[in-house]
Amino acid sequence: MLKKIIAVIAGGDSSEYIVSLKSAENVFKSIDALKYQPFMVRMRNGEWSVLGEDKAIAIVSKEDFSFTYKNKKIVPDLAFIMIHGTPGEDGKLQAYFDMIKIPYSTCGVYTSALTFHKFYCDNFLRSFEIPMAESLYFQKGDIINIDEVVERLGLPVFVKPSAGGSSFGVTKVKSKDELIKASEHAYNESGDCLVEEFVDGMELAVGVCELKGEVVPFLPTEVIPKGEFFDFDSKYETGGATEITPARLPKEQIEACQRLAARIYKLLDCKGIVRVDFILRDGIFNFLEINTIPGMTATSFIPQQLNAMGMELTEVLNLVIEQQFEKLV
Repeated sequence: MLKKIIAVIAGGDSSEYIVSLKSAENVFKSIDALKYQPFMVRMRNGEWSVLGEDKAIAIVSKEDFSFTYKNKKIVPDLAFIMIHGTPGEDGKLQAYFDMIKIPYSTCGVYTSALTFHKFYCDNFLRSFEIPMAESLYFQKGDIINIDEVVERLGLPVFVKPSAGGSSFGVTKVKSKDELIKASEHAYNESGDCLVEEFVDGMELAVGVCELKGEVVPFLPTEVIPKGEFFDFDSKYETGGATEITPARLPKEQIEACQRLAARIYKLLDCKGIVRVDFILRDGIFNFLEINTIPGMTATSFIPQQLNAMGMELTEVLNLVIEQQFEKLV
């Protein structure tokens, strides 16, 4: 029996390009080679290529996502999307694969587009009374009344791109005179930004995935950044943060956090592996953001959480892939 072809897709056109390559490499290595034939596909600046030993060995056709390998035309059976940021996390690639009828590992078009834009996602979840920090929304070119912002949200505040990830473009603002510069920094990543109330508390990250038809929340990770907040360096540099899995919380709070993460997963109609982040303040889990294509490097939260649960990444990837094929039957 021929193995099904899995295209692990990496790269993209955002600042998260390098992180995506590392995540995809770990997923590529973890796919069960006894069941599937994985290929690494890199997308960057309109060029789609199949990689072999970090070099392009084939060009991928945008017409049907096919490529030639060993003189044979290959069309992948499934796309395992590991692009953080655009076009993998904002719904663009999902729309493409829907049109050419290739199943994929992530949330669908509408969920991806909604969750990628923090302001839209926050307001959707607020309608279901999900707790979160208060925030103000600005578009590039808007006049920001600094006094009104501080009066409403206080100081410090976080200024962040409304669309983006890996903490690129995020600034913790402690004084009024930093606010405009911080908004310009955010606009380098996105055409709009959020100015968000600072919520002081324990930061938590919770993986969630539908496995065998059941939404399964993973064990929460407690995040203690070395710097002011969980910025890019804290996330990806060795020693940038202390990460404790499971979080140092009573069992009842662990379960409450997991229930809320699972509820958000269902409300947003998520698919595949996602990560939901919270700040715990005064016993309340405040929603921070959702990552529909979370980091999957060897040291990322998801592999840590699976290890703590006695599960292997390969096992979970198998279930995610198999579930997509079952939907085609």
